[in-house]
Amino acid sequence: MHELFEFLKSPLVIRILILIIWLVVILVVIVLLKRVLKSRIEDSSLRYKAQKGVEIIGYGLIIIMLLISFTLNDIGDYSIVIGLFTAGLAFTLQELILSITGSFYIFFVRVYKPGDRIEINGIKGDVIDINSIYTTIMEIGEWVSTDNYSGRIVKISNAFVFKGPIKNYSLDFPFVWDELNIFITFQSDLDVAKKLVIETAQNQLANYAKASKARWSAMVERYYIENAAIEPSIAIKVTDNWVALNLRYITDYKKRRATQNELFEEIEYKIRATKGKVVLASASLQLLKIPEVDVNLKNRMP
Repeated sequence: MHELFEFLKSPLVIRILILIIWLVVILVVIVLLKRVLKSRIEDSSLRYKAQKGVEIIGYGLIIIMLLISFTLNDIGDYSIVIGLFTAGLAFTLQELILSITGSFYIFFVRVYKPGDRIEINGIKGDVIDINSIYTTIMEIGEWVSTDNYSGRIVKISNAFVFKGPIKNYSLDFPFVWDELNIFITFQSDLDVAKKLVIETAQNQLANYAKASKARWSAMVERYYIENAAIEPSIAIKVTDNWVALNLRYITDYKKRRATQNELFEEIEYKIRATKGKVVLASASLQLLKIPEVDVNLKNRMP
């Protein structure tokens, strides 16, 4: 017992105990401040940013205290023990440490932020929360078509930002290119069809084209990327069954499905208004009549 008390009185043990107490105090203050901010701030965006700011400051203070405790003071004969312990702890908690490091990387490098639509580790969805360990995503796709929510909430370790590509739909350019195929018969007036489709797209997507031009110009100046056509365009392909008009256009990354539906409805309405000049094609099957065969069987007696 005497040796135990002597050990507890040593400067190293006292320093470690003080460090632990301070760490607990900082963590408690972080939790309390987040609760106060949650109850006092009504604006959800401001409340979220304030809570994340408290977390970042708190974890920053913890890192600073650890550096001061173990680098600015002489730890005597226990340096080897603490070094081995720290190395073992780092190896055991490497995923956790990498996740925390990833959270700082996400915030400061702005890889993505809440509200962005991303695809990471094969999972696509909208970011709804980022904490010190996980990124929470409202999943889209999977068993539902196009860009609809599946209803599942997915938590992804922040460590994945160092392990693979991150596809961000809205980081610097919140627009995507999409395509719509219109199939018409060979007897249709191709010039009328082309004019009809391109004018409809230009009228429907004028706001997207105008808003995206400035953003794309900024992209060209910032990155090594060629200038791309923003206005809607058509490519024609002839198949065995029909003529395919491939319409390429730009739209908001969150309104791809709605835009495609509105375009097709308007184009289909205008095609019907041509009164037969342009006709939508569909797969057809031609049935041929089998020639009649007259079979005359005679009975033969043995």
